[in-house]
Amino acid sequence: MGGDGEDDRDDGRGVEREYSRQRKASRRRLVGLWIVQGNFVLQMARPDSVPARYRLLAVVLMAMLGVWAILAVRRGRTTVGADGVTTRGAFRVRRWAWHDIYDLRVEANPGQRSADPRSLTYLYDNDGRRARLPYVDDWQLPDLWAEVADLHTANARHRGMTWERRPAVEVRIRERAAQRKARLRAVPGTVIVFFAAFAYLLWEVFTDADPHPFLLLLCVPLTAYALLAAFFHWRSTRAPAHA
Repeated sequence: MGGDGEDDRDDGRGVEREYSRQRKASRRRLVGLWIVQGNFVLQMARPDSVPARYRLLAVVLMAMLGVWAILAVRRGRTTVGADGVTTRGAFRVRRWAWHDIYDLRVEANPGQRSADPRSLTYLYDNDGRRARLPYVDDWQLPDLWAEVADLHTANARHRGMTWERRPAVEVRIRERAAQRKARLRAVPGTVIVFFAAFAYLLWEVFTDADPHPFLLLLCVPLTAYALLAAFFHWRSTRAPAHA
């Protein structure tokens, strides 16, 4: 938390705080990252591994990912003040005024591993959309629940209403949650399709066939993802009828 004194004050305008990275990533995560990067460099250094034009594309993509990761760490933060909440990522800045904010909620991290935060904080707007608040989690904050409760209390005056539940918004939140769950369930199948398409592309390259990288590595996985997400969402809407 950006609790350096000047960023944590309540002068009648509400608590103003800035949350940024205070604790570094765990050693296990760093070791895993170095292993992945080392394997990538090793594969790209082999002259017979991948044709030169595809090797260049892979290097460019990896470099772009690295730049994004560095900027996300250096620029990423959440700012809470009298005007509302602001989040900053590698390239994007988002702002919400307090009257547009429905709730701030601590939720379990669905993809949590041993080196990840167990609980994350999300902002919900009045239409039920949610956004994660960077660095407002139990890895950076010793008492996340108390921190979020403090933000609720200190900034309630700026909303012009209490933090009460509204049934219509709760319905939209559940609907969007079902859509997110369907998209998450579609990811493993999409990954399988991607690697299958990649294997087929390599077969085309090594057999001197006419390769179609754009079709195989982009169009086919995206199509598979859309179909799988639609299928899982359809199943989730049908589930209550069989309960």
